[in-house]
Amino acid sequence: MRGRPNPQRSMPAIVDLEERIPRDHPLRRIKAVADAALERLSPEFDRMYASVGRASVPPERLLKASLPVALYSVRSERAFCEELEYNLLYRWFLDMDLMERGFDATVFTKNRPRLLAHDAGRALFDEMVWAADAEGLLSDEHSAWTGP
Repeated sequence: MRGRPNPQRSMPAIVDLEERIPRDHPLRRIKAVADAALERLSPEFDRMYASVGRASVPPERLLKASLPVALYSVRSERAFCEELEYNLLYRWFLDMDLMERGFDATVFTKNRPRLLAHDAGRALFDEMVWAADAEGLLSDEHSAWTGP
């Protein structure tokens, strides 16, 4: 019997993103390392932002978003924000639920000066490298360094 397209446009569903991501997916380890590093940096983030006013997109989320942008060679932050609307892997990585709206690319632009002034990106990178080294995930056999 010939199948027919279903014109139904939306359907309520219960989706557990944790179950949708394969257990052996490489981003699972990266997410665990990044989450631990960002937890250690949380006091610094508290000092970067005012305690009153409208809540921002969490700096942890913005910094963490830079990882899939780099790892998956997403061409721009704007393209990443577009993909965030439908890419379950990115939503899972950023601890976003399916109903939560993504954020606009200008959030990166508006928060970048603050994150740069506090060297937050470097701190995250350092924390992740130290954690990866502690877990034996780094190798002395390969290097992209070509400097003196």
